[in-house]
Amino acid sequence: MNPEDTPSEPTPFERIGGEPAVRALVDRFYDLMDLEPGYAALRATHGSTLDESRDKLFWFLCGWLGGPDHYQSRFGHPRLRARHMPFAIGVKERDQWVACMDQAMAECATPEALRTRLKASFFNTADWMRNKGLS
Repeated sequence: MNPEDTPSEPTPFERIGGEPAVRALVDRFYDLMDLEPGYAALRATHGSTLDESRDKLFWFLCGWLGGPDHYQSRFGHPRLRARHMPFAIGVKERDQWVACMDQAMAECATPEALRTRLKASFFNTADWMRNKGLS
């Protein structure tokens, strides 16, 4: 058997269930953000509607998880920190974002090992996005 014949490890995108599962996760994330009082500071960083945010996060996560690069094909490189600089993101917003996403992953039955791995990655990215309360 040649090494190239060896099946590769499934991507997180494949392990989570592809586009339908990513869409369900993103929709649950924004539903929770909109409904749960514990995510009020996070919700306040968004506009009156979450429709554009839902689509952009869905497109971004598909590529970030190893699936189709919908976001980059529409907008170019994500430049996450630069694109989020207009929004005040501190410890509270970071923690609410990660908690909201973790709750959404739990409710969408993301496999536990993948959920743990993603939560750590989401925390690191969210922490890197902080732009207030840094001193």
